[in-house]
Amino acid sequence: MTVDAKDFKQAMRQCAGAVALVTVGAEHGRRTGLTVTSACSLSDKPPSLIVCVNRNASAHARIREEGAFAINFLHEDHALLALTFSGQKGVDGDDRFAFGQWTRGVTGAPVLADAVAAFDCVLAQEFETTTHSIFVGEVRTASHSAAITPLVYLRSNFHTPRELRENVTIGDLDARHLSWTDFS
Repeated sequence: MTVDAKDFKQAMRQCAGAVALVTVGAEHGRRTGLTVTSACSLSDKPPSLIVCVNRNASAHARIREEGAFAINFLHEDHALLALTFSGQKGVDGDDRFAFGQWTRGVTGAPVLADAVAAFDCVLAQEFETTTHSIFVGEVRTASHSAAITPLVYLRSNFHTPRELRENVTIGDLDARHLSWTDFS
């Protein structure tokens, strides 16, 4: 038995995801990108990430063609940029890069200068599913800023995590108590 697509989407809307732009294209006029919440780390040996991209997205074929892409995690002031790259503002392809401050990564991929974290990657592997490809990117360069607040997507809206707890360690009795009382 398979879950209904509508129920699946409703359940996934309850799961917060970091908002990122996947960008590709070394040449002006041939750049494109999309907004995702499907990017995450895979390994630190070698440093690599995965991202899921719909095969109908304009960036999909370009990632294969270029063999490189960047994953740019957005901050709280980037909501309009996220909407632009999602296609909701009617701006396509290279025109999306008129918004934001862009540099060129070592792979040639567009990198957002003021991202919370940005990873310039070469395409290492690809796995296909029915509608999407899972791209594995080996990271060539990474940048980050701890001074800005990340943008997350939850329940069909953008949010920022305002309440961050102090770091806890596994051996911390108070931390274990905190985790059980707060999350169970």
